[in-house]
Amino acid sequence: MHGLLAALLIAPSLVAAPPATTADGFATGTTGGAAGPTVTVTDSAGLARYAGANTPYTILVSGRISAGGMITVVANKSILGIGSTAEITGGGLQLGTTTRPGNNVIIRNIRFGNASDDSISVTNKAHHVWIDHNEFLPGHDGSLDIKRQSTNVTVSWNRFLGTDKSMLLGHSDTFTADVGYLRVTYHHNYFEGSNQRHPRVRFGEPVHVYNNYYKNIGLYGIASTENAGVVAEGNYFENVPHPCHSTGGYAESAPGRLVQRANAFVNSGGCEAGGVVTEPRTFYSYTLDPAANVPALVTAGAGVGR
Repeated sequence: MHGLLAALLIAPSLVAAPPATTADGFATGTTGGAAGPTVTVTDSAGLARYAGANTPYTILVSGRISAGGMITVVANKSILGIGSTAEITGGGLQLGTTTRPGNNVIIRNIRFGNASDDSISVTNKAHHVWIDHNEFLPGHDGSLDIKRQSTNVTVSWNRFLGTDKSMLLGHSDTFTADVGYLRVTYHHNYFEGSNQRHPRVRFGEPVHVYNNYYKNIGLYGIASTENAGVVAEGNYFENVPHPCHSTGGYAESAPGRLVQRANAFVNSGGCEAGGVVTEPRTFYSYTLDPAANVPALVTAGAGVGR
């Protein structure tokens, strides 16, 4: 027995699985625009029209869309890139407004870059959101922010390449209304040459960060602050000076809680951990890949066109 067949039989855990067709983690049950028709858009006007409609749509993004700012996405939408060339540049997607929630939304297979603000902002009590198999390139502000009482979100199999403020969770140190919300699952994401916020958490619990690959990180991996509760497990940290901040707080934010287990640290610092955190298995089941397998799995499976 030799060749590819032998490799598959000897080490099946190292072969990237095909993209999931249903949301997992905290976003379990998210259906997006499945109840409505399917449309294809090629420009920002078309995307804004269907993303802001009050009825469900599956919106297929074809090619590059140049946006001048944030495009509002309201409830019951799937925004899916076609092939490996779907792109939103110059602007981003904002899920929800104060009067029109962005609940039950799926965003998949799209490259985001050069955003004038955030690439994706999940805000204003949005819930049941699945962000999967996208790619984030540098922009003006955050790549993916989740804030203002949003919850039940899964961020999976995305690639962040050279981003700075990669993933913020929680609006600010003073926005205590986020307490009791911000339940988010981050799994099998690839952070390559990015700088910080992978994620930076305030208040949320539990926040589940598992099987992510951190490679050549500028500042730090995960920060748990303002009494947030984070479980970090099965991640692979390679060339990361500070994999985790928690019990000492971070910047001007007060300490958080962080449980770390089964992580791998290669040419990296230690993971600052402490406190008790509600277990994610209280809410959903999941399968943890061994940390040693994460680089191969994630590089093969994360990003667009995978």
